[in-house]
Amino acid sequence: MQYSDEKDYLMRMIKEAARVIFSVVLGKGYTQVEPEKEGKYEVSGRKLDSYRDMVDQGNINEAENLLLEEIDYKNKDEVAAAVLLYQYIGEKEDAFLKANGYSREEALEGLKQLAQEAGYPGVWDA
Repeated sequence: MQYSDEKDYLMRMIKEAARVIFSVVLGKGYTQVEPEKEGKYEVSGRKLDSYRDMVDQGNINEAENLLLEEIDYKNKDEVAAAVLLYQYIGEKEDAFLKANGYSREEALEGLKQLAQEAGYPGVWDA
């Protein structure tokens, strides 16, 4: 598998995992979340955009750690916010991720752990 093929594969896996988890958690189909609806998602009172700003500044691990410390896995909207953050991270350029000590593999693994912690371990097998 060539490097670009691997990157594309990982990006597709992240998007598909996000779609499935989002659909199962919220109980409705997910194709693309509209930006105006994204504003409703937060974790412990912190808006999704706050986490994205941290990612954009290169603080990817810090954003992930903060999110995982604050998330209530029983709150479906908070789980949805985490899914959207992992998808956002997965869409970043390779050079950006590498420069900031993160990878698409970590985003995919984060989605897997998120599904398990939220009580949806079987989703990953789908």
